[in-house]
Amino acid sequence: MKCMKCGKDAYKSTTTEAIELSFGVLVIRNIPCYKCEECDEIFYTGDVVEKIEKVTEMVKQLMQEITVIDYEKVA
Repeated sequence: MKCMKCGKDAYKSTTTEAIELSFGVLVIRNIPCYKCEECDEIFYTGDVVEKIEKVTEMVKQLMQEITVIDYEKVA
C-alpha cells in the first residue's frame, strides 16, 4: 500500500488511538493499520474504521471518565 500523504510505501502495523468524547476519553489499543515508512502517517482500512465506530458507540453507553479497550479482543 502507498501512503496517501507522501506516496511512499506503507507497511502493516498496529497503533493506539485516543478518542475524546464529551464525557471522557476512550483509548483503543492494538488497532490494525498501515503506517508510512517515510512520514509515519497512519491509515485504516474501511472495515477497521467501521469496527472503531461500533466500539465507540458501544462504549458511549458504558463509559466512565476513561476507558481502555483492546481492539483485538472486541473486533
